[in-house]
Amino acid sequence: MSTLGLGFSEFDFESACAALRQDRPPTPGEGYEFFTESHDVKIYRNFDSDSGLYQYKIYGILDDVLPEVCAQVYMDLEYRKTWDSFVKELKEIPTRGGTAIYWEVNFPWPMSNRDYVYARELRELEIDGQKVWVILVKAVTLSEVPEKPGVVRVTDYVQTCALTSDGKRGSKAYMKYFDNPGGSIPTWLINWGAKTGVPKFLSQMQTACRCYPKYDAHSQSGNGRE
Repeated sequence: MSTLGLGFSEFDFESACAALRQDRPPTPGEGYEFFTESHDVKIYRNFDSDSGLYQYKIYGILDDVLPEVCAQVYMDLEYRKTWDSFVKELKEIPTRGGTAIYWEVNFPWPMSNRDYVYARELRELEIDGQKVWVILVKAVTLSEVPEKPGVVRVTDYVQTCALTSDGKRGSKAYMKYFDNPGGSIPTWLINWGAKTGVPKFLSQMQTACRCYPKYDAHSQSGNGRE
């Protein structure tokens, strides 16, 4: 599943698989430091001197969620509207080059909302006989999606997610993430908010994955898909 033909390279997908399969966390020599841990998920961060913000790498086990379900939840925009309270608007937008995703995020008052226009691609790979689901996301600029008054457009946003079986009934997961919300928010406030915001989102995501089979069955039944 792809959008816009953005041109994610084979190297991008291979790098995500390699990071997922490695048995050690990133080291200080690689620029990363341990940040926090929540729900069997460890988060590391790397300071970006240009923005004053951090890039994150996330490793963990979701012990009761299958990787194919995680991938489906990640890609299902309609389902996300039911569990992510920060979503104000989320939809696919047809463009000349394919399909983009538009996402407006509710920010607490007095901050302005942020919105994103991004391309994404999901690939199901097989590495040494083991299935791996890799999702790549990157912000794009499109004339078909002009900026809204009073909403800050985020143009520096990338995300990599790789998932495989943990050998039991769960998933081994890796994520690399950078998001510069721009505007006038102080960098210290953004970095402070990540301390609770990232683990909270991961917890919501895990709960959403657990509930997805029931939602999907209900959705298919409601659409006459038995």
